[in-house]
Amino acid sequence: MASVMYALLLCLSAGALSVVQGEDPYLFFTWNVTYGTISPLGVPQLAILINGQFPGPNINSTSNNNIVLNVFNNLDEPFLLTWSGIQQRKNSWQDGTLGTMCPIAPGTNFTYRFQVKDQIGSYMYYPVTAMHRAAGGFGGLRINSRLLIPVPYADPEDEYTVMIGDWYTKSHTALKKLLDSGRTMGRPDGILINGKNAKGDGKDEPLFTMKPGKTYKYRVCNVGLKNSLNFRIQGHPLKLVEMEGSHTVQNTYESLDVHVGQCFSLLVTADKERKDYYMVASTRFTKTVLTGKGIIRYENGNGPASPELPEAPVGWAWSLNQFRSFRWNLTASAARPNPQGSYHYGKINITRTIKIVNSASRVNGKLRYAINGVSHVESETPLKLAEYFGVADKVFKYDTIQDEPRATVEDKVTLAPNVVNQTFRDFVEIIFENHEKSIQSWHLDGYSFFAVAIEPGRWTPEKRKNYNLLDGVSRHTIQVFPKSWAAIMLTFDNAGMWNVRSEQPERRYLGQQFYVSVLSPAHSLRDEYNLPETTQLCGIVMDLPKPPPYSA
Repeated sequence: MASVMYALLLCLSAGALSVVQGEDPYLFFTWNVTYGTISPLGVPQLAILINGQFPGPNINSTSNNNIVLNVFNNLDEPFLLTWSGIQQRKNSWQDGTLGTMCPIAPGTNFTYRFQVKDQIGSYMYYPVTAMHRAAGGFGGLRINSRLLIPVPYADPEDEYTVMIGDWYTKSHTALKKLLDSGRTMGRPDGILINGKNAKGDGKDEPLFTMKPGKTYKYRVCNVGLKNSLNFRIQGHPLKLVEMEGSHTVQNTYESLDVHVGQCFSLLVTADKERKDYYMVASTRFTKTVLTGKGIIRYENGNGPASPELPEAPVGWAWSLNQFRSFRWNLTASAARPNPQGSYHYGKINITRTIKIVNSASRVNGKLRYAINGVSHVESETPLKLAEYFGVADKVFKYDTIQDEPRATVEDKVTLAPNVVNQTFRDFVEIIFENHEKSIQSWHLDGYSFFAVAIEPGRWTPEKRKNYNLLDGVSRHTIQVFPKSWAAIMLTFDNAGMWNVRSEQPERRYLGQQFYVSVLSPAHSLRDEYNLPETTQLCGIVMDLPKPPPYSA
């Protein structure tokens, strides 16, 4: 009872009394962000640790839990974490992007307060400032289903979080200098699984242990910087049961392509010979294949893992066909994306189509990535705060990009804060069209969307006849293959300022992102929370009087 009262007081101080539900538990965390030396690829390098851990601590929560997380920044530069896939209903104030929040200054702390409302599934968090993601500071965030809502499979013996990703031995500061000088980061140096790469010399400690005959859930997320990864386990089929917050039709795969920013939940049964097995992650669509390994050990097992690793598929047609096999489990009891009834999304009329074309260009001799000819530039004042305080015109212009890009988006690139004005509760179709030779990965904060199609070539309205309008998976990150397009659909019913970004940090840092402003005409607590009293202010809003709070 005391903890609930304390949490209530915290929410009172944040000006959110009217939205607190006393029956929903509170989870409290204190994180110390520091530098530390690690050698995951045999080269000592400075990494970002959270409470001394690399990767950072795993957040284990349940649907509708309230998270109160105090972050102490002990680095020598500003720092900010985002909670990838957490929808932050009515609460973009806590989204953890530079368009919504001031970064945490060195030597100070900030307490995030948010609710994992009506969500279940496998997610992750990571830094969005500078190139900090290349140094660590990331980890898993799981949201379990409440006991009253059964999941469509038996409870596993245990659950394991698996963070896979490519890794550079260059420091994050060196990588940032490369990008600032107008060059690319180049190729990564290796692949890590939970911050390690097994040497295969018989001395590797297991990442996970399984009891013979038992089934385990592996929550696999690609937290890397550039490459799509193929994930597999020697001799063990992978049953896909959830991705990015949605239960899926339970197909079984020998391996799965996990693109940057994506998360899958897999069931694996320990029904093979009692010994060690390799968990493998290797790069896809690259000339030079990099491979990372980790040991899974059977309890009381006897014998090393076979050095013969299962082969990865070749070509992206295989990956495209795998995407087409993903289906939403419409019969499972689980949290549904808002609005209620949106699982009939194929019957909702589209009110707007936004076509996004990514490009790589040079501006004043330096590399920049753009969207429809605009390369996003971060502003000293967070866009959401500028809008809330009524000084948006001093920071950015709405609709710098158009819904339909120019015929050629590579010829002229504009550097500016990139904000799209979106009508509240409209049902919108977004087309991501990739004219480049490299694969893209796109993420939308604040929402899940219906991934209805990926196809080669250019998009035209006639392509809608190929959409999956019945059971496309509701998720938050989608890949776009080279010279291809992807289509998503969603209702913009979550008021706030929301980031749409490349999940490849190099591209995000050099401009491949934009924000969507979704304003509620009612200015009501029904649609959006008030600015929390604890919000850090910076830029031109620092000394401005606060606007009157929203009414009920």
